[in-house]
Amino acid sequence: MPGRTVTLFLAGDVMLGRGVDQILPHPGDPLLREDYVHDARDYVALAEAANGPVPRPVDPAWPWGEALPVLERAAPDVRVINLETAVTGNGDFAPGKGVHYRMHPANLPCLAAARPDVCVLANNHVLDFGPAGLAETLDSLAAAGLRTAGAGRNEVTAWRPAAVPLRAGGRVLVLAFGMPSSGIPHSWAATAERPGVAFVTAPTPAAATDFADRLRQLERPGDIVVASVHWGPNWGYTVPRDEVRFAHALVDAGADVVHGHSSHHPRPPEVYRDRLVLYGCGDLVDDYEGIGGYERYRDDLRLLYLASVETGTGRLTALRMVPLRARRLRLEHASADDTDWLRTVLDGHARPHGTRVEHAADGTLTARALHAGAPR
Repeated sequence: MPGRTVTLFLAGDVMLGRGVDQILPHPGDPLLREDYVHDARDYVALAEAANGPVPRPVDPAWPWGEALPVLERAAPDVRVINLETAVTGNGDFAPGKGVHYRMHPANLPCLAAARPDVCVLANNHVLDFGPAGLAETLDSLAAAGLRTAGAGRNEVTAWRPAAVPLRAGGRVLVLAFGMPSSGIPHSWAATAERPGVAFVTAPTPAAATDFADRLRQLERPGDIVVASVHWGPNWGYTVPRDEVRFAHALVDAGADVVHGHSSHHPRPPEVYRDRLVLYGCGDLVDDYEGIGGYERYRDDLRLLYLASVETGTGRLTALRMVPLRARRLRLEHASADDTDWLRTVLDGHARPHGTRVEHAADGTLTARALHAGAPR
């Protein structure tokens, strides 16, 4: 039976390490082991060269910028982010990786400023500083009262969903996992004896069946189910057919929202059978400002997703996408021209998925299915 509407804030990658960590009140060790950059403060310098001086230290809320007033006005019931940063001062650099992200645990007030209800950890950076770094990440987030999903001290805890109770009753259930297509090493998969991430080798029918089996053991009547998936390449708008089939299978299995992330820019949304599929939310907060090479994707433009979902049915009743721009390591409102560019690009790539991306009267973007979805 239809019920009330619950609004979810869904964020892509939130990376508070490296340059972002260096401008916060408690910067960690700036040492990096990258091919071209060896000091995290160089990423601050790149941002300043692109857009002007960045004060130091900044208030913990600085990186979120105009996103925080937007969230305050929207008052979402549940906030879900992909935290693509180890929260640790410990551990060794993970071997075989060219990029490592970590933030100092004392800078957690920056994360807390956005008041996330769930921090998804199933990604290709949570073990950048090994099992010791993951352990401190889990401990630090738990001490701050922040729920996690997608990584743990063993396979059972890595696959344990985050359950967020709703004020009017019911829950939002977040099941998170990642795939090697996003850069997660196979060796990071959690096992009975090894800490790591909830790991799926590929978007196959067998993996969708496994998700359905897990959900049957966990779901209660009235739950809103979010399947949060770290998958796919950093760049590109085309969604491979196996990912589309897998996302649809997750919805068919009981997911009300597919929350995809890993891409550095937004990928096309889809409304499938009246459920929301975000193939890639894009980055939200990071230190990538001023890095060249992929300018045609405009990865300085970010989207803040606000999805309204009907309890009892899981049906998407509205989606608002608020365009923002990263400037001076802070989120600002995007211009009208930038918003129009985003709409044009996303609409063009969403149409093959039977979805339109349109301007809303308030200057945001919205998405709708071209045809009504079949009941589930």
